[in-house]
Amino acid sequence: GAEAILVSRNQENLETVAAGIREKGGRATAMACNMGDLDAIGALYGKIGETWGRLDILVNNAATNPFFGELAAIDESAWQKTVDVNLKGPFFMIQKAIPLMKAAGKGSVVNVSSVNGIRPATFQGGYSITKGALITMTQAFAKELASHNIRVNALLPGFTDTQFSSVLMQNKEIYQTVVAQIPLKRHAEPDEMVGAVLYLVSDAASYTTGTCITCDGGLLS
Repeated sequence: GAEAILVSRNQENLETVAAGIREKGGRATAMACNMGDLDAIGALYGKIGETWGRLDILVNNAATNPFFGELAAIDESAWQKTVDVNLKGPFFMIQKAIPLMKAAGKGSVVNVSSVNGIRPATFQGGYSITKGALITMTQAFAKELASHNIRVNALLPGFTDTQFSSVLMQNKEIYQTVVAQIPLKRHAEPDEMVGAVLYLVSDAASYTTGTCITCDGGLLS
């Protein structure tokens, strides 16, 4: 029943997804925005405020991992991009959502972190550090915003078949090494993350804030 505001860097791709939602009877608007650009985030919220005047749900799902290797070898450029997209972007997306959610009298934020935020993955140290910080950010915002009836939670996906993980999916040796550590002995499909997000943004989770839901096939168990 919600009107979806789809956000990523590529307007054309967003329009394709939005059209698919509308064809199925839903409502969707596409707005291009780079999560590492504060001016772009500000412009995005300006449009949301002008058009709707409120925001009920925010899902921070943007992420990047431009460097695969040991932390000792990561350069400043790769480190800064990782921090900008994975940490700075979500922080200011939440910060700028607060006035709109206060105006609505409630709100729900879901930060998509990762199991790597709990257990850093080999050669993904930079990414893992930012995902761990995103968990702490979730808890900090949850405490501060609870009095305004704004809930902030996190989803921690495991090994999931997305464009983001395509390099790992396509490398047979890495894929088998990762899957061998998962009790369910397989990767996840994106649809298997949907139920957790729907719960967290719904009234069914009205007493749930500052928590992490892990969907990892048992990896962290």
